[in-house]
Amino acid sequence: MIPTLQEIQEAHDRIKPFIHRTPVLTSQSINELAGCEIYFKCENFQKIGAFKARGGMNSVLKLSHDEQQKGITTHSSGNHAQAIALAAKTVGTKAYIVMPSNAPIIKKNGVKALDGEIIECEPTLEARESTVQKIIDEKGATFVHPFNNYDVIAGQATAAKELIEEVGDLQVVMAPVGGGGLLSGTALTTHYLLPNAEVIAGEPEGAADAILSFKSGKIEKAPYIKTIADGLLTNLGDKTLGIIRMYVKDIITVSDEEIIAAMRLIWERLKIVIEPSCAVPFAALLKQKERFAGKKVGIILTGGNVDLGNLPF
Repeated sequence: MIPTLQEIQEAHDRIKPFIHRTPVLTSQSINELAGCEIYFKCENFQKIGAFKARGGMNSVLKLSHDEQQKGITTHSSGNHAQAIALAAKTVGTKAYIVMPSNAPIIKKNGVKALDGEIIECEPTLEARESTVQKIIDEKGATFVHPFNNYDVIAGQATAAKELIEEVGDLQVVMAPVGGGGLLSGTALTTHYLLPNAEVIAGEPEGAADAILSFKSGKIEKAPYIKTIADGLLTNLGDKTLGIIRMYVKDIITVSDEEIIAAMRLIWERLKIVIEPSCAVPFAALLKQKERFAGKKVGIILTGGNVDLGNLPF
């Protein structure tokens, strides 16, 4: 069932001892440039360097002791992999993480540092899923889907909850969209706590499946995949699509040039490290400035796991 406000509150209480309450930053120069008041919720300061620690922790803490002890498995090219490795380590069990061979080295190293066991596979969804199934069959491990899982969604929803508790009356809340776990969680929290606010997502033009799914009502594939935003390459799931169609106002697509410009601006003005996927909603706001003029906008900065040897600027 779609998480209720009470379930999001319970998820928050459950994970609080194991995650950071991340800061909300503002910048006068960014506000002047954007023509609105922006509050950045900095999940790049979260454990593992990304918001996914929230959903991973909630889903693993909700399992029974027996389920936990048999181990946890998932497939992920990045931050969810580290989230599950962290959560498994927290409850004292094994994490079997299926990662595509082309996953960023920084994210593989992050999983290893948390004692996660990496099983590499071909970079296709079919290979990911069949490899996970093999682990479930052999080890009896519990599979935690990266986004199409209501316990994961309830965990991700806590980032917007903290943002709204701290800032109050936002008119717009923005997040990027890949698989939709964060966006659907953000949309639910906003719907419950600020029913008059709009939720608007940013999506890369080079992985623009969510906007098609949003319009058609069924899960679509992107016309082509080529983007610097490596954290947003996934299609939506049936659970995330359902929530997004109910509670998200719009999805704005942005080019890689726009993503890089927005990312650079945050590095320069806020003096913080964010990854390209993270800059996508801010790029969307800058692209359609007139739409946000004079408004109070919250943006979830999703993570900061960027390869410093391979920056786009």
